[in-house]
Amino acid sequence: MLSLRGVFPALVTPFADGAVDEEALRALVERTIEGGVAGLVPCGTTGECVTLDDAEHGRVIRCVVEQAAGRVPVIAGAGTASTRHSIHLAQQAKDVGADGLLLVCPYYNRPSQAGLEAHFRAILDEVPLPAVLYNIPGRTGVDLSVDTLERLSDVPEIVAIKEATGSVLRSQQIIARCGDRFT
Repeated sequence: MLSLRGVFPALVTPFADGAVDEEALRALVERTIEGGVAGLVPCGTTGECVTLDDAEHGRVIRCVVEQAAGRVPVIAGAGTASTRHSIHLAQQAKDVGADGLLLVCPYYNRPSQAGLEAHFRAILDEVPLPAVLYNIPGRTGVDLSVDTLERLSDVPEIVAIKEATGSVLRSQQIIARCGDRFT
């Protein structure tokens, strides 16, 4: 199983003349690994994932996977506002060798808790890779509740939660209700 201990920085996506700068991205991967990180996260919010088209998204992940060359795991951002599109990006990430997925809650549409649960289950049914669920309600407009996380704790692919509400109490509740199921 994928170990998620240590620092997994979200990578920026460098651009030159309006296109992804793969040379700069490879250099960034090298510097970051040399800095002693435990893993890499391309195509997250910091990586401008919503501004990349699908081909660019795939190229960024492929480039990071190739440059990392198995030295550290690559957790690829694949969450979007659409379940179907998230499945497509998750499959693309798997196809180019990503070790896991970062799945943000669907943004803008504000799905119900049942909708969030169905969204994550559908993605991981189709693309069974280790996944980190990313709860950042300030950006998505929807909060992944502790109740929903508890229901999702039976999905073996969900290995961690990136909890960005800023609430220590919330983190304590997740630990109390979900045990050591997530990191």
